[in-house]
Amino acid sequence: MGQSKKELVKAALDLQPVDRVPVGFWFHFLSGPETADALANPAAAEANVAGHQKFYASFHPDFVKIMTDGYFRYPHPALAAVRTAEDFGRLQPLGSGHAWIRKQVEFVKQLQKIFGQEVLSFYNIFAPARVLEWSLPSGSKTRLGDWIAADREAVKRGLSVLAEDIAALARAVIAEGGATGIYFSVQNIDDPRVTQAVYDEVFAPGEKYIQTAANAVSKYNILHICGYEGHHNDLSWYADYPAKAINWAVQVEKIPLEQGKKIFGGRAVIGGFGNTKADLLYTGSQEAVQAETRALLQHAGRTGVILGADCTVPGDIDLRRLEWVREAARA
Repeated sequence: MGQSKKELVKAALDLQPVDRVPVGFWFHFLSGPETADALANPAAAEANVAGHQKFYASFHPDFVKIMTDGYFRYPHPALAAVRTAEDFGRLQPLGSGHAWIRKQVEFVKQLQKIFGQEVLSFYNIFAPARVLEWSLPSGSKTRLGDWIAADREAVKRGLSVLAEDIAALARAVIAEGGATGIYFSVQNIDDPRVTQAVYDEVFAPGEKYIQTAANAVSKYNILHICGYEGHHNDLSWYADYPAKAINWAVQVEKIPLEQGKKIFGGRAVIGGFGNTKADLLYTGSQEAVQAETRALLQHAGRTGVILGADCTVPGDIDLRRLEWVREAARA
C-alpha cells in the first residue's frame, strides 16, 4: 500500500523518499479578495467555504492551501485615524478574542470538516507590512518608507502590534482550528529606502516572531516569498527564516528550484511553474506542460520537492491542467 496524501506531503517536507512527487496549486474563491469583508458580510464567508469545497471535490488535491479571501484587512478601529508614524506607533493589539481571529478559527474548523483526515492544510497568513497596506485608508506603498524616515522606532512599535495579533491568529488556526500549519507570505518593501539593513531591523523581527509562534504548535509551516504581478524579491533576505519549506516566484526571480534549495540550506521547496495567464501552465499543451514537469524534476530531484506555481493561479484555469502536472510527476 502506497503513501497516503498526508504521508506523501509530510515525507516531501521532511526530505524523505516519496512514492511520487506531490503537487499543490491554489486560487482565490472571491473576486477582489483583498477588499471583500467576510466579517461584515457572512455571504462572502459562505462563498469562500463553498469555493474550497468545490475545488476539493473536483481536484482532490494532495494538500490544501486555505485561502483567506475576505480576511485580508486588519480591522483595527484606530487605523482610520492614523496619519503619521507616531500615530501608528500608538496602536494597541486587538487581542486573541477579537472577531477577526475568532471568525477565522471557525472558518478553518468548517473546512477541516470538509477535508476530514485526508490531507494536510496550510492557512494563508500575510506579514504585518502587507496587512497594513490593505488596511490603511488610501494606502500608499511608499508610506512605510516615509514613516521610517520620520520615526523608525514608532514604525517598529506599530508593526510589533500587528505581529502580536497575527501570531495569535497563526497559533489559533493551528491549535484550535485544526490546520496543519501556516503558509506565510512575505515580500520585500517596494521602496529603495528600505534596504536589507532596514528590513532586518524594522520588518524581520515581527515576521520571525509570527513564524516562531506557528512553529511552537506545528513543525510544518511554509514560507512564501511573494512575487505576485512581477514583484521582485531578494531571496537571501529570508535565508534564515524558520520555515519547513519555501515557495517563491521561480519565473519572476529566475531562480530555479535546485538553486533555491542551496539558498535555503537544503530545505524543501515548492513551485516551478509560472502562475499567470501568459505562462505555460495556463496556455501550454498537455505535452508541453508534462515535458516541463519532467524537466523540473530532472533538475531539482524528487526529494524535498513539491511542484506548484509562483503564486496563486488564475481562478478560471482548467483543473485538467493541474492534473497533467500530477500525472507527469507520478510517472
